[in-house]
Amino acid sequence: MLSLSSPALKPDQPIPERYTCDGDDVSPPLAWSGLPAGTQSLALLIEDPDAPDPAAPQTRWVHWIVYNIPATAHALAEDAARRGLPAGALTGTNDWGRTGYGGPCPPIGRHRYIHRLYALNRVLPDLSAPRRAALDAAMRNHVLAEATLTGTYARKPKARRR
Repeated sequence: MLSLSSPALKPDQPIPERYTCDGDDVSPPLAWSGLPAGTQSLALLIEDPDAPDPAAPQTRWVHWIVYNIPATAHALAEDAARRGLPAGALTGTNDWGRTGYGGPCPPIGRHRYIHRLYALNRVLPDLSAPRRAALDAAMRNHVLAEATLTGTYARKPKARRR
């Protein structure tokens, strides 16, 4: 059974500030195991289903897309977005309009951040920095398994000025 974990993120617990816009804004370390037979590549998507306000969500904000992660890889190191992805891995365009990782930065309230790992039965073609919809379309009928890891984050209130 496919599983996704992180030494830095505990399931359904607050995400450490280091991995957010209020900290160093680096991607967290992630590890996985239990790839199903026939896995040819992996895709990773980090999204916020509570944007912009958890009381009235309107969109699923995409923070990071990585696809064509080799099936031989078993982890992404901390800050892999800048330090280097496994050979062959490609990135998509997040909802800030750029490739790479963009950490949690909720405008209001405590949001959930879902890290989704997909085991695919093929290596995808180069999708030229796809957005979420293009990645979903390319993965359709090729997902063998999915694992998730969810963390939460709320920004600290700013100190009042006197």
